[in-house]
Amino acid sequence: MPNVFTTPPPLGPGSRIAVAAPSRPIDESMLDRACERLRETFDLEPVVFESAHKDWEWLRDNPQARAEEIMNAFEDPTIRGVIAATGGDDQIRLLKHLDPDRLTASPTRFYGYSDNDNLRLFLWNHGIVSYGATLHPTLTVDPAIHPYLERYLRRAFFQSSLGVVEPAPEWTDEWFDFDSGESREWHQNTGRTWHGENRVTGRLWGGTFAIVKWHLQTNRYLPAPAELDGTILALETSEDVPLPREVRYTLRTMGERGLLERFDGLMMGRPQTFSPDLEWEPPADYGEQLREEVLSVLDEYNSDATAVFDVEFGHADPNVPLPLGAKATLDPAVGRVRFE
Repeated sequence: MPNVFTTPPPLGPGSRIAVAAPSRPIDESMLDRACERLRETFDLEPVVFESAHKDWEWLRDNPQARAEEIMNAFEDPTIRGVIAATGGDDQIRLLKHLDPDRLTASPTRFYGYSDNDNLRLFLWNHGIVSYGATLHPTLTVDPAIHPYLERYLRRAFFQSSLGVVEPAPEWTDEWFDFDSGESREWHQNTGRTWHGENRVTGRLWGGTFAIVKWHLQTNRYLPAPAELDGTILALETSEDVPLPREVRYTLRTMGERGLLERFDGLMMGRPQTFSPDLEWEPPADYGEQLREEVLSVLDEYNSDATAVFDVEFGHADPNVPLPLGAKATLDPAVGRVRFE
């Protein structure tokens, strides 16, 4: 683990925030809506970089240019934050083009999740805390920004910590329809599920399950095993909706590599169970099945770990901009998740 983790300075009213596409692009109508909400809701000034106007073919063919843009944004003294347009499926190709010295010389708040967890795990390796939010869908879907999302996004923009993350009163995993202008169907939140009795505090490592799996497979950007000692593993399964047993298989391999035992805690995001391109029909109890599979691996490889499920981060809504690299405390006695 880096000797020192840096939480980049918060933004302030009127701060300039770079808008870039280190993964995939979004269409101009989404871009315009998101930038308008940055201005009107958060009093931030978006600075749209070239990549945000490029098509996917150009972005696909120019990973080095995408990496260079991120480094330029970090180095620009007038830029206080960088936010990704959306996720994707190839950002791992950028990492070999990043110069960590250029990023650590001027730590800047980076906002992104899903495919952007590739860059966030890279930043983790170099001691920079980053946040889980993107232009789309964070700032584009629903007729108005959900109050729960707005509350924690404000903290991620303007404060040094998210503090205590309360359970959201409602949730949805209905797929976002940017063009409909209609509200999605929301469900009452029945709360989080806890496992274990120990209060634990540790830095967050992880993110989207698919990205963590890629990093395990490539083995190019993983921390040294000892650097994970005492950390908290954060995972969410995204719109890929993997079979619960596939999650078990991956966690089991982490156990066999001697990695799973190093975490003091596990935090699982509420799972997304719908995507228009999904090739199978998740059962109504998908979340319960996923939890059972995860706990079966913890019981074998790390029975003392404290775990909490259905936390508000990831692809289901509303969510908080999870700060990878920040310290989190899981307190099962009072059912509390708090970020230092």
